[in-house]
Amino acid sequence: QVQLVESGGGLVQAGDSLRLSCAASGRTFSSYRMGWFRQAPGKEREFVTAITWSSGRTYYTDSVKGRFTISRDNAKNTVYLQMNSLKPEDTAVYYCAAKWLRNYSDRLDPTGPYDYWGQGTQVTVSS
Repeated sequence: QVQLVESGGGLVQAGDSLRLSCAASGRTFSSYRMGWFRQAPGKEREFVTAITWSSGRTYYTDSVKGRFTISRDNAKNTVYLQMNSLKPEDTAVYYCAAKWLRNYSDRLDPTGPYDYWGQGTQVTVSS
C-alpha cells in the first residue's frame, strides 16, 4: 500500500502564499503520478494539479494556472504545492493523491481515477 501524509495548511489572507507538502511511502509500482485535489464545503472534489513522477510533466486546472506550482523532491519522496496570490475561492480541504500508471491510457488524463489518498489539510483564505 501507499501512504500519503499532507501538511502545511493554515489560515492566510488573500494575496498571501502557502506551501503544502505530501510525503509518500510504501510504493511498489515504478511509474506513477501524484496530484492535488481540493474540496470546498458543499462542493464536489476538484482536480487542482498533478505531476508525473519520472518525467516531471505537470498539469493544472485553469483556475490555478499562473498562481500554483507543483513540484517534487525525489530524495524525500515528497510532492509540494506552492500556492501564490491566494483567493478566498481557494478555501478548501486539499488532498494529496497518487495514481499508478499501468499503461498508455492511464497517462492521458491527469484528472483520472487515483489509487491512494491522504487525509487532507485545511486551507482557509480570508478576504
